[in-house]
Amino acid sequence: MAHFDNFHSRLVARAKIFLPLASLALLATLFLFARGGETTYDIPYARVDIESLAREQRIDGPTFATVTDDGAELEISAGRARPDPSNKNVVNSTQVRAELRLPDKSAVSMIANDAVIDGPSRIAELSGNVRVQTTTGYAIETDYIAATLNLSKIESPSTVTGQAPSGNISAGSMEISKNEDSGEYLLVFKNRVKLIYQP
Repeated sequence: MAHFDNFHSRLVARAKIFLPLASLALLATLFLFARGGETTYDIPYARVDIESLAREQRIDGPTFATVTDDGAELEISAGRARPDPSNKNVVNSTQVRAELRLPDKSAVSMIANDAVIDGPSRIAELSGNVRVQTTTGYAIETDYIAATLNLSKIESPSTVTGQAPSGNISAGSMEISKNEDSGEYLLVFKNRVKLIYQP
């Protein structure tokens, strides 16, 4: 029995020395292999133009949303937005998408190169290759559109052209708004309206 206890004691004493040394050897081997490869990985969000950000204030990918007085939902998103240097209440945006979802379940989608959102005036002005698509089947192109932020009203005072459900249409101006008498939302073309009917 004494012989067994003596053997056990010697084994434990050797293990106390051997096991820590083996652990150190394993750790050293891991560090050596880790340093062997000079692999570097680019962090996607590290590719930022620091100098450009320092020169100008801007937001990438902003979204503006509001509910109009008559219950419509207006959402405007942009690729980039920045405050106007001459008016802090005005925001200039590029690569703009907007959608007006009306209470009658219809909707108007818009895209444009640029937009100016004037908070105090409650208006968003879209310009540059403006395209308008309605759920009622109209696809309109124009140079400029003004959308009222607190009302369901979109208007283009300049020439509009595009596709109507019944054919090609062009006019001197266009307006989408709520008819106060009927409560319906109407798309109205004005000034030199021309419709080429396609049966």
